[in-house]
Amino acid sequence: MLDIARDTSRDSVAVKDLVALPGGRGLAGLVLIFAFPNVLPAPPGLSGVLGLPLLYLSFQMMLARTPWLPGFISARAVPRDRFAQMVDTLAPWLQRAERLLRPRWSLLLGPRPEQALGALCLILALVLTLPIPFGNMPTAFAICLIAMGILERDGLWVAAGVLSGVAALALATGVVYALAKSALFVLMNAFS
Repeated sequence: MLDIARDTSRDSVAVKDLVALPGGRGLAGLVLIFAFPNVLPAPPGLSGVLGLPLLYLSFQMMLARTPWLPGFISARAVPRDRFAQMVDTLAPWLQRAERLLRPRWSLLLGPRPEQALGALCLILALVLTLPIPFGNMPTAFAICLIAMGILERDGLWVAAGVLSGVAALALATGVVYALAKSALFVLMNAFS
């Protein structure tokens, strides 16, 4: 993104320019943008709204495709100087994050592993969209870790995201099991 912000030959930066970043970075960036708000406490229903684009983007990641976006979304643009201002404002935060993120464990990154990560993100996004108590924040956190790992080519963060995702799925499964068992108990005792 820094390269796009500093490219003086551009008048504006469109969404399609960000999606077209090489190495799946644009797609991972969009996944991060839609997953991150769900890590924070939010009003009910937000995860369902933001989870739908995550389902689509994760599915495209699983298929190793550049996502198709409608023209009115992909053509949205901001002036390059304004985009550069936004990037410069975020630069201190990005520099702090980049101290922790660096290219390593490249075995977990590449076309095939990223397709598997896309499948995991698709499952996590599906759980995110469902109204499962305590299911939104852990799954969104796992998706964010995976997306940041892909963005910075850091397999360690990807591995942490996969482990977090498995733990989030176990938590969501436990919650659903407990709710189903409780509902069955209430129904069985209500009619006896």
